[in-house]
Amino acid sequence: MAAENSSVTEFILTGLTNQPGFQIPLFFLFLGFYVVTVVGNLGLITLIGLNSHLHTPMYFFLYNLSFIDFCYSSVITPKMLMSFVSKKNSISYAGCMTQLFFFLFFVVSESFILTVMAYDRYVAICNPLLYRVTMSPQACLLLLLGVYGMGFAGATAHTACMMGVTFCANNVVNHYMCDILPLLEHACSSTYVNQLVVFVVVGIDIGMPTVTIFISYSLILSSILHIHSMEGKSKAFSTCSSHIIAVSLFFGSGAFMYLKPSSILPMNQGKVSSLFYTTVVPMLNPLIYSLRNKDVKVALKKTLNTYSFS
Repeated sequence: MAAENSSVTEFILTGLTNQPGFQIPLFFLFLGFYVVTVVGNLGLITLIGLNSHLHTPMYFFLYNLSFIDFCYSSVITPKMLMSFVSKKNSISYAGCMTQLFFFLFFVVSESFILTVMAYDRYVAICNPLLYRVTMSPQACLLLLLGVYGMGFAGATAHTACMMGVTFCANNVVNHYMCDILPLLEHACSSTYVNQLVVFVVVGIDIGMPTVTIFISYSLILSSILHIHSMEGKSKAFSTCSSHIIAVSLFFGSGAFMYLKPSSILPMNQGKVSSLFYTTVVPMLNPLIYSLRNKDVKVALKKTLNTYSFS
């Protein structure tokens, strides 16, 4: 169903490329990415659920990170795969707004779950004696509610503003998904409010987590440097390194896409940037956290041995 102030009832997504020779190879490439993403994230969720020694605040948040990665990859990738094998990859107005809402909900939630994970590491390393009290089950639940609350607020603000835009008759969107900036290119009405919301809300959703994570890891680094044991330093760095890699990949690509003027970042380059954080990052996160984490490796071996024995 189209909005009352818009003549557009559907959008046509151009996808990543219009070169026929690349369609099938890209289809299988991103299908492979999606399979790895689904298996990796659902595998990590299952592993954490089955192993009681992973039922700690750190892995509780990692469990939710995997859930978020699985969900927002599933919101985007299947529709993108359709663009490689169909002549006309159309999406209804209602479907487009729905995809936009859930994409924003999960991507904003990811930025704040990464922030909470940084805070968790700060408490664990800088205030270990107070860790159980500070990161109690009640506190973890409240932090998680805050994560999804910020996701809902950000998605609602952007989607509500987008539904107030009047779109022109040209409904061909130069992208593989319904995203804010590509849709605004087809607006016939003023987009001042939308652009203001983008800079304010995205600034909060990237700026607040970035500052919090930076402060957390500055304090963590200061605390690590005061550890006299090399083994203790190595263990602390190992605990944080996976999270630092995940944070850098996610926030770096997101900031590059949304915080640069469109005149500096053409839409074709924007597609590549958004591809990185919508497809590549959700695939890499479970690999980063499992390959660099001894507890996860031990849990995986234990689970495989249990089922092999059974």
